[in-house]
Amino acid sequence: MENKETYWSENLRIIFICLAIWFVVSFGFGLLLVEPLNAIRLGGYKLGFWFAQQGSIYAFLALVFWYSAKMNTLDKKYDVGS
Repeated sequence: MENKETYWSENLRIIFICLAIWFVVSFGFGLLLVEPLNAIRLGGYKLGFWFAQQGSIYAFLALVFWYSAKMNTLDKKYDVGS
C-alpha cells in the first residue's frame, strides 16, 4: 500500500509541474507578459503574439512527451504495468 501512495504522490507532482509550466507559457507569456515580449521578434512576428498563437501549443506538445517519458520511468521504478 505504501508503494501505491508514493507512486501516486510522485505522479501528482509530475502533473502539477506540467500544469504550472503550461499555465506560465499560455497565460503568463500569452496574456500577462505580452507587451514586454512583443518588443522581441521571432521569425518576423512579435514574440508575445507567437506565444499566444503557437508557443502554448508547442509547449503543450513538449509537455505531453515529457510527461510520457517521466511516467514510463516512474512505472519502471515501481514495477507498474506490463
